Amino acid sequence: MTYITHTQQAIPSSSRDKQATAQAELDTHLESQVEAVAPTQDPLTSRDRRIIGEIIEVQPESIRTIWIEGGITVWVQLVGGGRLPFDRNWFATRVADVKATLPETPRERNQRLESELKEACTVFGLYHGEIDYLVFSTKVYRQGKLVGFVGWDEEGWYARPRQYGL
Repeated sequence: MTYITHTQQAIPSSSRDKQATAQAELDTHLESQVEAVAPTQDPLTSRDRRIIGEIIEVQPESIRTIWIEGGITVWVQLVGGGRLPFDRNWFATRVADVKATLPETPRERNQRLESELKEACTVFGLYHGEIDYLVFSTKVYRQGKLVGFVGWDEEGWYARPRQYGL
């Protein structure tokens, strides 16, 4: 009886390099396609990243995500691939400390003011037009008619009724 023995032949290193490069390109392409079809929502805001960055003394852009494991450990995943563990209670205390001292960025200020404006408009049955974020002011309407202007300046919120007509 005749037996055939198969031996594995070595793949030349140049072929392995080409295959590895092709596989990396395919992985990158698939990852971008998945992101295009179902983009992942980033659970961290820019303020969250600034707070975490302040606590662990890294640039906010280097923070990928954060999660709590077992209700005890806070893990911070970095963009470069590293992970840092922290005690949950210690981390929560540090977050509260940093939040209290971290100044608001102009964008965060505008987001906060816009939320306040929407809430106030809802209470009074109003709606507002496009907001001018440079001076944070807008026109206010009731039942499709301009009733005045509202905004925020150094002194706080102001409202000015329409000056002409009813």
